[in-house]
Amino acid sequence: MKRVALSTCIFLLAFGGVAQVRPKPAPKDALKQAFLHPPEAAKPWVFWYWMQDAVSREGITADLKAMKQTGIGGAYLMPIKGPANPPYLTPPVVQLSPQWWAMVKFTMQEADRIGVKLAMHDCDGFALAGGPWITPELSMQKVVWAKKMVEGGKTYRDTLPTPAHYKDYYRDIEVLAYPSPKGAGVSSYSARPKVTTSVPNTDVQYLSEPNNKKSFSTSDAGWVQLEFDQPFTCRSLVIHTTASNYQSERLLVEASDDGKTFRSVGRLDPPRHGWQDGDADITNDIPATTAKYFRFVYDKTGSEPGSEDLDFAKWRSDLQCFIEG
Repeated sequence: MKRVALSTCIFLLAFGGVAQVRPKPAPKDALKQAFLHPPEAAKPWVFWYWMQDAVSREGITADLKAMKQTGIGGAYLMPIKGPANPPYLTPPVVQLSPQWWAMVKFTMQEADRIGVKLAMHDCDGFALAGGPWITPELSMQKVVWAKKMVEGGKTYRDTLPTPAHYKDYYRDIEVLAYPSPKGAGVSSYSARPKVTTSVPNTDVQYLSEPNNKKSFSTSDAGWVQLEFDQPFTCRSLVIHTTASNYQSERLLVEASDDGKTFRSVGRLDPPRHGWQDGDADITNDIPATTAKYFRFVYDKTGSEPGSEDLDFAKWRSDLQCFIEG
C-alpha cells in the first residue's frame, strides 16, 4: 500500500510541474480577431417569428441566408398566432397541419445546408405552451383581487365584488379585512383636480376622470400638472399605461403651494420587471407631501433605449400614461 501511495504522490507532483509551463503569448490582435471572427459558441441566437401562418419556402431560405450572412449562430423557430383575415399569404400554412410539419422539415434541412443551428420554441406566440385542449383551470394562473370599503364595528351582510377574471374561471383564495389607513378612499379621482400640461394646445383634463381609457403621450420634454382646490396629501402614485412604458415610471415629482415655486419630491424608481408584466398597475410609494400643485416632469435625457439595465427600457423613450395620486 505504501508503494502505491508513493507512486500516486510522485505522479501528482510531476503533473503539477507540467502545468507550470507557460503557454506562448497570444498575438496582440487576438481579441480583435475574436470579435471579427467569433467562435461558434459566441454567436448570438434569435427568435425567428413565423407570423400568422404566412410562411413560404422562398421566405425560409431567404431568412436563413440573411442570418448566416450577419453572423447569427442559430434561431428559435417561434410561430405567432393563426392566419390573418384575409391571410398575408395564400394559402396559409396552418400550425400543426401536415403542410406546416412539411415546412418545418424543409426548414431543418435548409438550416443544415446553410449552416444555421435551429431549435423549436415551446409555445404558440408569447403565451408559452398551450393549445385549445388546455382548459382555463389547466392554464397559467394569476392572483386577482377586488376591494370594498365598509363601515367598521358592525356585521357586513352583502356580496363582495368578484375580481376581474378570464373565461368564467375564478376560484376564491381568501378574504382579508383590515382597518383602513388614514386617507383611504381619497384620490385624485375623488378630489377632481384641474389637469394641465406644458405640451401646447393639449387638453388633458380627461386624466382626472375615473375609468378613463384615453392616454397622454409625448416625445418632447414637459410636464403634467394637477391643481387641487384645497391642499392635497399624496402618499402614493399609480401610473396607468396601456403597455409597459419605462418613461412613465421614472417621472420627476414636484410640489408647490402657489403654482410658481416648486420643490422636488423625488424621482420615481422604475421597477425591475418584464415588458409583459402589465396585468397590474404599479403603485409608487412617495414621501407624504401636502400641496395644492403637483407636477410630473418628463425628460428622457440620459435614458435612451438600451442605456438602462431594465427590460422595458429597451423600447421607445416616449412618455405614455394615465395618472392617479
